[in-house]
Amino acid sequence: MRPSEDDQQSTKRQRNSYQSSRRYSKTDDAFSQKRCLTWFREYTTPDDPDNLGPEGMEKFCEDIGVEPENVAMLVLAYKMGAKQMGFFTQSEWLKGLTDLQCDTPSKVQCKLEHLRSLLNDPNTFKVIYRYAYDFARDKDQRSMDIETAKGMLQLLLGKHWPLYAQFAQFLEQSKYKVINKDQWCNILEFSRTISNDLTNYDVDGAWPVMLDEFVEWLRQLRAQPTIS
Repeated sequence: MRPSEDDQQSTKRQRNSYQSSRRYSKTDDAFSQKRCLTWFREYTTPDDPDNLGPEGMEKFCEDIGVEPENVAMLVLAYKMGAKQMGFFTQSEWLKGLTDLQCDTPSKVQCKLEHLRSLLNDPNTFKVIYRYAYDFARDKDQRSMDIETAKGMLQLLLGKHWPLYAQFAQFLEQSKYKVINKDQWCNILEFSRTISNDLTNYDVDGAWPVMLDEFVEWLRQLRAQPTIS
């Protein structure tokens, strides 16, 4: 039994609709720099269309479903080569999102786990950790203020360094108001090489005085009798 003319027309329309849908889907999935730039403009103001500031950053984070303090945002800023925390320039935005091939919020959401996973590689982690220092510090200052440093250390080392809680406690009661880059880099090295019982810490080594003081403070704390 041959199909009727109406059936043939219906089948043809369905086939054309399917092919059109596929073409649209492929076009929609392909990265578009124009769409990426249009998306960027949603977060800028007419007075400053080439720079995304704190208010725009907050909306961007809402759109991709992460908190600004999420470590994925730090890795994304690193991929963009962003110079200042809380800000993306148009060129930084295009650099990072072109690399990731993202031009919509949903595409960035699909990349969040990938961005976090980059920190699993020790060498990449070290590069991003060092990047975080210049990214987060006040550009008018050569050092990072202690509150910003504690926040960034919590973000990067809080879940991975068993002594982080004690180090944060040490900073709270210490005289330090800022952390310089040498101290920042050595904190990571300390967290990777010094055992939790501190037995392999060499007081005559080339560690910054800050870490000598931390070790002395922690040993004294551990020597105190516990109250039962």
